Amino acid sequence: MKPVSIKTALISVFHKDGLEEILKKLNDEGVKFLSTGGTQSFIESLGYPCQKVEDVTTYPSILGGRVKTLHPKIFGGILGRRDLEGDRQQMAEYEIPAIDLVIVDLYPFEQTVASGASDSDIIEKIDIGGISLIRAGAKNFSDVVIVPSKEEYPALLDMLNTNGACSTLEERRWFATRAFGVSSHYDTAIHGWFNK
Repeated sequence: MKPVSIKTALISVFHKDGLEEILKKLNDEGVKFLSTGGTQSFIESLGYPCQKVEDVTTYPSILGGRVKTLHPKIFGGILGRRDLEGDRQQMAEYEIPAIDLVIVDLYPFEQTVASGASDSDIIEKIDIGGISLIRAGAKNFSDVVIVPSKEEYPALLDMLNTNGACSTLEERRWFATRAFGVSSHYDTAIHGWFNK
């Protein structure tokens, strides 16, 4: 399969450190940014244009920030199969933008538990949107690059410096493998806390 171009990146991260160089490279390559809340403000503070997820979904962030990205226009943009005519037609019909790169850094659940936080604070650090974005991106690795934590930032930067805003199937599969590892570890930590 030929390399896939990255045209739109959805970025939703808890920790912003280490993102600057990636954003610069993506912006230089003409990649459009899509984001929410603090991440969107961070991207714009660096001088890069960034579309609000709310402008795509037409819904604000609701329930105290618990629901931001959980919407068919976002998940359709990640899960849509670019090689299937039916998927492409539905994406066009429902004005679903194709999302080619997803960068996520989950809420720090384990660190919050280790800090001795209250149960209610710990519950709020169970990431829902982020983990769903990771699983969706990894499932559709044939079309999407999923970066599931800041640990993968160096690999993403290497890929961008080598290929420009393109990715090979082998690279996308590597990121997807990492993504399911992050997802599995995160859910295991949550299960362990509930089972204590």
